[in-house]
Amino acid sequence: MLIYLPIAEVSVNAFLLLGLGGLVGILSGMFGVGGGFLMTPLLFFIGIPPAVAVATEANQIVASSFSGVLAHFKRKTVDLKMGGVLLVGGLIGAALGVQLFNALRAIGQVDLLVKLSYVVFLGIIGALMFVESLNAIAKSRKASGPPPRRHHRGWIHALPFKTRFRTSGLYLSVIPPLLVGVAVGVLAAIMGVGGGFIMVPAMIYILGMPTKVVVGTSLFQIIFVTAFSTLLHATTNFTVDMVLAVLLLVGGVVGAQVGARIGVYLKAEQLRILLAIMVLAVCGKLAFDLLVQPAELFSIGMEGSH
Repeated sequence: MLIYLPIAEVSVNAFLLLGLGGLVGILSGMFGVGGGFLMTPLLFFIGIPPAVAVATEANQIVASSFSGVLAHFKRKTVDLKMGGVLLVGGLIGAALGVQLFNALRAIGQVDLLVKLSYVVFLGIIGALMFVESLNAIAKSRKASGPPPRRHHRGWIHALPFKTRFRTSGLYLSVIPPLLVGVAVGVLAAIMGVGGGFIMVPAMIYILGMPTKVVVGTSLFQIIFVTAFSTLLHATTNFTVDMVLAVLLLVGGVVGAQVGARIGVYLKAEQLRILLAIMVLAVCGKLAFDLLVQPAELFSIGMEGSH
């Protein structure tokens, strides 16, 4: 069933969009990531223009993250105080990111920026997560002591403005979570992602939060930052396609509930290695498209020769 998307100016199968929304919703519930880092490239692959994919996908993340965070609230695995600090940074970052997005859109470079950002970030994050997950699995099999990463957080404990985050069992400065929030906010605006694929590892390895609270807290912050960046995109560049958003949203909400239930039955190391493999696969496809298929360059050349 083909439907026409007015802002994207393309016709797409409605069931394909519902299916993609459901798939990404499942991932959102399982991993605590908004899923945008997979959905936005998938929208590129089916022919949605990058500027529209980024702005609209942020909309869908709000719904799937809200659905996922409800499940975590029931389990009391959301650190609201930590989420609040991350949120303040996220809103500042989102405002900065939309300004940069608009400036590059004005000079016609936004599509390249979005795709290159995905290749770089997905490549780095995917590789790091994959290696770390393999190490964690190896260590758990040897039944050795706790991982040594705890020793690398000394500099964080030396920072001022410390406060107690009771749900996470932490006493640390508000500066690191604030900076993590800013970085994630910028990415939410430029890449149409919730930023969970950076936030979740940062919360575990930089802030030292327990894994069980990370997912719910990440989703809580993602809701507000992506809602804010969607609003900015809708009012400044008019690139939010509501027909596309609604179809992705319906699939995403259903998928997130399923994903939250599946996630309970898998170990943290297994979840992380699955996520790393998916991240690397999407990164490889995007890099392949950028390097091997410069179709747009050919069409520009043809027009110039008339």
